[in-house]
Amino acid sequence: MTINWFKRQHLITLMTTAALFTAPITFANGPVGEHVNHLSDNLETYSQEVNWLSTKVEEMISRYQEGGVEEAKPDLLVEYWEEVKFHSAIETSYVPVYASIWQGLFGVKGALEEQASIEEIRKQQRFLEESLWQALGAVKLAAQYQDKGLTEKVTTSQVNPSNSLEALDAIKSRLDRVVAKYAEKLPKEAVSIVHDTYLNLFEGVEGELISLDADLVEDLEKDFNVILPQAIQSGQSIDEVRQVVNTMKGKIDTAHSLLEKSAEERKDVF
Repeated sequence: MTINWFKRQHLITLMTTAALFTAPITFANGPVGEHVNHLSDNLETYSQEVNWLSTKVEEMISRYQEGGVEEAKPDLLVEYWEEVKFHSAIETSYVPVYASIWQGLFGVKGALEEQASIEEIRKQQRFLEESLWQALGAVKLAAQYQDKGLTEKVTTSQVNPSNSLEALDAIKSRLDRVVAKYAEKLPKEAVSIVHDTYLNLFEGVEGELISLDADLVEDLEKDFNVILPQAIQSGQSIDEVRQVVNTMKGKIDTAHSLLEKSAEERKDVF
């Protein structure tokens, strides 16, 4: 498969995510390189790193075929990923694809460690490569928005929402990060983000939402405190956890619409 093939496959996906890059970007997991605030200047480097990663995966699979799992050294996969600049470029640009990359990395790693068939290993390799090229496309799109001044600088601190609508947007972003941390094999951190998001963001808009749709609030309370934490703690698949999150994000969108409508009606009254 070629780069162009992956670009064509994900063109629609990338275009529909364009709006994500107009919102402030925050990063709360420690320092990142200044390169993430100059994406256009580093696109060639990112592209080279994606090619390098793909080559390393191919070499690992070849070693597996020649000498087994010990020769393959699958533990190096995560080290390779974490040492490239592209790692933080995609994490600060589009978290959902970032999560898919981790899913792909552990898919290849697990298939090698379990000595799966070469067909299964190649299947996981294709998923990883697809995620990497999709991520590169997302970073290129983010670079365009950054060049137009439509994004804010990446910061290592959380930005407090100034109103309920911004809080709901922040909640959706945090839910994406939950999936990413689960994909990184960090379930405790994922659950911690769930609880923190509920206590510090959702509880702040509950009162306003209850008067508009009490059942919706009750559903989301259960999602935050029972459904999503249990899905993570019981070791469900990444796709299953992602489905729970997507369902919650749909409910958040409903809440967003309700608050917008309520605000418009109040405006009309006055």
